[in-house]
Amino acid sequence: MMDASLQKKIVKQYYRARIENQKNEYLHPSYQLEQKLITAIKLGNEKEAISTLKEINKQKRAKLANNTLRSLKNSLIGSCTIFTRAAIQGGLHPESAYNLSDVLIQEIESMDDPAKLEEFEINMIYTFIRELKNEQLPKYTNIVMQTISYIHEHILHELSLEKIAKDLYIHPSYLSNIFKKETGTTVSNYINQKKIEESKYFLLHSELSISDISNLFRFCNQSYYTALFKKYTGVTPKDFRELNHQNES
Repeated sequence: MMDASLQKKIVKQYYRARIENQKNEYLHPSYQLEQKLITAIKLGNEKEAISTLKEINKQKRAKLANNTLRSLKNSLIGSCTIFTRAAIQGGLHPESAYNLSDVLIQEIESMDDPAKLEEFEINMIYTFIRELKNEQLPKYTNIVMQTISYIHEHILHELSLEKIAKDLYIHPSYLSNIFKKETGTTVSNYINQKKIEESKYFLLHSELSISDISNLFRFCNQSYYTALFKKYTGVTPKDFRELNHQNES
């Protein structure tokens, strides 16, 4: 239960903020506009989402801190939270959405130019919608969806058909058959593809060695990781990292 003195303080600040907003003739963006934005992101409609965000931003932003820059950053963090929930509602896996949100918020904190922060808010929408379209899952049966969610949530752990089947209380043979029938690939192949896809983030955004990344994703050795990476992407992890760093230069 909230401490009584803290509750009094919050109520007092709430009324003070209401009075200040009324004096300054400030109104928060309408709930309808916010819902319009959420729906556009859920549906992957970039044009509608950006248009609605710009309509919202025509209004003065709420004061969320005494420091102007801090207030703007807090506003963008709030936007990021809304975009995250909208993307999840649209079909983006929650863990993927939360990881992306973490990265975007860290980026917000690293920026000090108000104009670039305003532009970054728009870029966040593009990023969430892109990820939503990339990872949006087809409608599988419940057991296959549970398996996919399990793999996503335990991607840095030891994973196998037997381990997943045991934890989901399913017979391995049944899981193997239904997964292959619905997805067109084996559980093992799906695990490897997902691990390779997730490892790209560490190649691009960390200083970890390729050997360390291989260990992080529980591959038996770096050579096997490199061979799988080339199988699924056409290039080695080293080439992938170097090519993308060159493009950023």
